[in-house]
Amino acid sequence: MRFIVLGSAGGKGPNPEVEHLLRIIEEHGEIAQCDFTGRADLSESIGDFVIVLGGDGSILRAARQMGWVQRPVIAVNLGKLGFLAELAPGDLEAALGDLEQGHYQVSEHLMLRCTVFQEGESLVESLGLNELAVQSGPPFALMEVDLYVDDEWVTTYSCDGLIISTPIGSTAHNLSAGGPILRKDLQAFVISPISPHTLSHRPVVDSADRLYRIVIGRTRGEPAVVVDGVVLRTLSPGNEVTISRAPICFKLVNFPGRGYYRTLREKLGWGGQLEPSRGKNKMENGK
Repeated sequence: MRFIVLGSAGGKGPNPEVEHLLRIIEEHGEIAQCDFTGRADLSESIGDFVIVLGGDGSILRAARQMGWVQRPVIAVNLGKLGFLAELAPGDLEAALGDLEQGHYQVSEHLMLRCTVFQEGESLVESLGLNELAVQSGPPFALMEVDLYVDDEWVTTYSCDGLIISTPIGSTAHNLSAGGPILRKDLQAFVISPISPHTLSHRPVVDSADRLYRIVIGRTRGEPAVVVDGVVLRTLSPGNEVTISRAPICFKLVNFPGRGYYRTLREKLGWGGQLEPSRGKNKMENGK
């Protein structure tokens, strides 16, 4: 097997923990390419799997680097929460053994494609894994944006911004803005306004097979379109941003023993008081 190994984009190179993990990887296959800058173009790289050593930010960078040629990703969490990076460093050797034995699955996850238009002319296009956000700029006053879904006008938001999130990204910026958590394999987008002036505006979940269009209205500053935390460009009144399902998917390697709700429970600190079996026993005893 050939691996492409990616890590933090800090530019300082591997640390001792990463060096140890690299030695483990070399015991199970060939490292065809190794990049810790976040700048390498992976579109023509030769590799069967991409191993990301870092947090969710490193995975987002890896998705950007792969671009239109997405490869299966094995994610090892060296960051904090790590919703996507489910493996702990100590789990990597066993996971690579499972990989060799074929004890794994590759799940495909929705990505979005966005395009910015000015008077019908395409200015820039980008892929996203987590979300697209249109956010107000200095002096950070309320902005107005119109949302259309399949050319049907939805509403005019007066807000600090608008997020359109994938299920993968529902636990990121969308969650912080009060949006819902979506199971990662759903084919849907979440529309979440940021601090809307009208309290009746609430997050909406809709099909990923629709075309979403954001039209910039009145604004006192320079709003920007941000994809996965990276500013794509600034916007002016009249600019349009379209969002649709990308024709490619993000591929994540899953190993036995890691369930979806286990990940949510551990990462979000959902503190259940009782184990299921204990709760059942106490109910049976009338306590």
